[in-house]
Amino acid sequence: MALTISPELLRPARTRISVRSVVRWLPALPLVILLLIALVGPTMLPFDPARTVDQSSIPPGGTYWFGTDASGLDVYSRTIAATRLDLIIAGSVTLLATAGGCALGLLLGMNESHGGVPGLGARGVSRLLDLLQAVPPMLVGLVVVAFFGTSTLTIVLAIAVILLPLQARLVRTETMRVRSEAYLDAARLAGESELGLTRRHVLPNAIDPALTNLSLIFAVAIIITAGLGFVGAGVPPPTAEWGAMIAAGAADVQAGRWWAATFPSLALALSVAAVAMANQAFLRHRRR
Repeated sequence: MALTISPELLRPARTRISVRSVVRWLPALPLVILLLIALVGPTMLPFDPARTVDQSSIPPGGTYWFGTDASGLDVYSRTIAATRLDLIIAGSVTLLATAGGCALGLLLGMNESHGGVPGLGARGVSRLLDLLQAVPPMLVGLVVVAFFGTSTLTIVLAIAVILLPLQARLVRTETMRVRSEAYLDAARLAGESELGLTRRHVLPNAIDPALTNLSLIFAVAIIITAGLGFVGAGVPPPTAEWGAMIAAGAADVQAGRWWAATFPSLALALSVAAVAMANQAFLRHRRR
């Protein structure tokens, strides 16, 4: 006699699984909200972020929700408009640094595994990574921007080069560890090609630390972006950018006009926290 299970008995389990899935992804909600602000926020601004309004240094409230700065620019409109630019820069840097770091770290790790002696090219690349990590990131960014200009593309490439060694070293170390595992030797004896081993076993395991490090790369990228804007080496004015806004409003804080620097600072901090929370939710999902 066949055993049958009523659909009604399965429905509560499905409901519990669905609730657990929603709760598991709740930490990613702030990032979703942030992305929506970056996507549609600049199209719904009450004022032009690059044009002055009636008065300067107006406190928050009424018509000007975040007040106006010393130049008469609406702080709310500029904070929202800067969200898209800063997230695009930080996101692009994170993708480039991670993709380049994973590729470079994988090549270096495969070259040096099993006691192999790295060639001149591999040694040169390793020393270059050491040099990039030894120099303060802001200094590298300032030098690159000074030589190639302050365009958005230049800033993205400069910060990506700064952060690429962080990902490359993680992937290189993990690649060397994975390639020394005994099960890979067994697979080689069974006739598995090196390309197949790399694709099926080495690569998925080697890039895991780089994925775990995504929130840190994003946080450092957006802080360096704001730092370049703070010292005047970021995106040229009158484009709205959080770092430049903080620099413009910092001088007014001592005079009691705190809002021009406070709101972009909060936006910067909340964006870093949102990405970190979403990254943790993603990592928990991958480990299940």
